[in-house]
Amino acid sequence: MKLYLLPLACLGAFFLFSFHRPALHEFKINGEAQGTTYALSYYAADSIVGKRQVDSILNVIDLSMSLYRPNSTISRFNQSGKGLKLDAHFLKVVKRSFEIYRDTKGIFDITVEPLVNYWIRAKHDPNNVDSAKVRQLLPLVGMDKLQLKGNHLAKQKPAMHVDVNGIAQGYSVDVLADFLDKLHVVAYVVEIGGEIRLKGPKPDGKPIRIGIEGPDSERGGAPTIKHVLATNQGAITTSGNYRGYLETKRMSYLINPQTGFPLNGEIISATVYAKDGITADGYDNVLMAMKVGEALQFVDRHKDLEAYLIYKRADGKLADTASTGFKKMLAN
Repeated sequence: MKLYLLPLACLGAFFLFSFHRPALHEFKINGEAQGTTYALSYYAADSIVGKRQVDSILNVIDLSMSLYRPNSTISRFNQSGKGLKLDAHFLKVVKRSFEIYRDTKGIFDITVEPLVNYWIRAKHDPNNVDSAKVRQLLPLVGMDKLQLKGNHLAKQKPAMHVDVNGIAQGYSVDVLADFLDKLHVVAYVVEIGGEIRLKGPKPDGKPIRIGIEGPDSERGGAPTIKHVLATNQGAITTSGNYRGYLETKRMSYLINPQTGFPLNGEIISATVYAKDGITADGYDNVLMAMKVGEALQFVDRHKDLEAYLIYKRADGKLADTASTGFKKMLAN
């Protein structure tokens, strides 16, 4: 092995550069978007990202995939007879949705919107629901009835509608993360409605720590920070409403596309870790449709996923469990 000595002038320049690197400061941005709140924290020498830039990015995504905007791309698709060309954001989400749909054998399905709307009108109360009406809506559900060619999405029936709320926020944190990456931001946490994408380590060399809420058996299942995830990259998203379940014991608002009825199984909350937000957000809903053992086996077969699950035991009490990889990421 050869050793090389740098000229003294080069060494001096190197040390001068090392000792005069600009100090990194933490900057925070908060706001509202996509019917919820967002928070962005990043480290940089100067404030290189402002709230106006973040709001502009999220507004463009809303113009693509917000069901509350009548002129959004998704609204125009739902109102169309046969389909239309998709913008870049919607196209990326639809492509990933097809991949997850096929991988989960139809558990994940963005065509469930007619059923979701029906259950909203019924106030999620089974007593207000007509089973015959649910059966009438089921033929409108199924991504096998959609066809994507290039950037054109076609549908078999005019009444078919799509809803990407189960994956769009995860995609949105990815878009903001990519924006920060292009600006060479060294560390950040992006959060929209509880969906998180992060990059580390922090300037002090420590990993980013994210608190994970779970049931405290000594306090009757009351929520508490049960675990702290320590990592330097990836995304963390959650499906289900653990606090809402404790407060009301209400039926899940997630609709099973194969039955037309809400999920009401063992798992009441699924937190998923993946390399990016769109993946984590897409699969957290999928795990909610499974039994605990089935969900853990599914995660084990997907090396890019890890999960933390809160579930109902046979005696009605709450418990939690996690995949092997998730446990390895927990802070000591």
